[in-house]
Amino acid sequence: MHYAFPPRKTSNPPKPTRTNYLRRTRLQFFAVVALCVCLTLYLVSRLFGSTPTPPPVVVEYLTQAPRGQPNVVIVTPIDPALSPSVKGIVQRNREDYAARHGYKTFFPDPNTYHLSDAPKSWATVPAMRHAMTKFPQTPFFFFLGDHALIMNYDLSVEEHIMEKGRLESIMLTDIPVVPPDSVIKTFAHLKGDRIDFVLAQDKDGLACTSFIIRRGEWAKYFLDAWFDPLYRSYNFQKAERHALEHIVQWHGTILAKLALVPQKIMNSYTEKEASQAMANGEYKDGDFIINLGECDRSPRSCEEEMQPYAEKLPKLER
Repeated sequence: MHYAFPPRKTSNPPKPTRTNYLRRTRLQFFAVVALCVCLTLYLVSRLFGSTPTPPPVVVEYLTQAPRGQPNVVIVTPIDPALSPSVKGIVQRNREDYAARHGYKTFFPDPNTYHLSDAPKSWATVPAMRHAMTKFPQTPFFFFLGDHALIMNYDLSVEEHIMEKGRLESIMLTDIPVVPPDSVIKTFAHLKGDRIDFVLAQDKDGLACTSFIIRRGEWAKYFLDAWFDPLYRSYNFQKAERHALEHIVQWHGTILAKLALVPQKIMNSYTEKEASQAMANGEYKDGDFIINLGECDRSPRSCEEEMQPYAEKLPKLER
């Protein structure tokens, strides 16, 4: 007989046998054991295994600008209160020296920077950041205050100061950062090509009217730290100078990039400033820089004091 529909299956499935039950139990047991073994091996490998060493971070230390770009920019914010004569001497001095070596100059007006109630001398810091923005491929930025003159045009910034071997031969190591008895001292084993900030001392401390910074991420960090609003609002007796001495002594990341050099290398003082000069820090013929210090303090006159030195400068055709 043929049915129109297949016969209906029973709704009562056969009961599992003892053999099927034992087989399923064993499989579950072995699965748990395998999981425990894998977990144990993983934990052991994490605890005692060697972790691959990440590749070292390569930091590029700039020493040479691309072709057609200046290797050094001389930065001098010129105080509008200076006499036209002094302004002219200062600007021509920088331009003549820069032309000799293929450098560029930058003369910002300090009044263009928002300093709030801080002294105008704080313009030093944003002027350097401004220069780095205008010359994005230049390795070295040479700050020189407007009371100083470059006297020896034959000396280049690189060969006279920043070349690796030269810098290692002139940097002052293991000496108090702030003379005469600061407990914080300059590092003794720094490499010249790892230095990003160079300046000299006088008897009062760090002489930040003449210094060199190498472009890089560290330079940005350093200038931002130096220009912190807290330091500008804190009534340091010597404004940005004392703020600099503070951060150099309290921040190892800054001290590790700092080189102090003898004063005659880049910041010799005139006879009128000799009482503040370090040993051999008074200007002598052939020195790179002469600094007139506080020549704008009455009864002194920057114009009268600068003129005799300006007359000794090389006369270059323009």
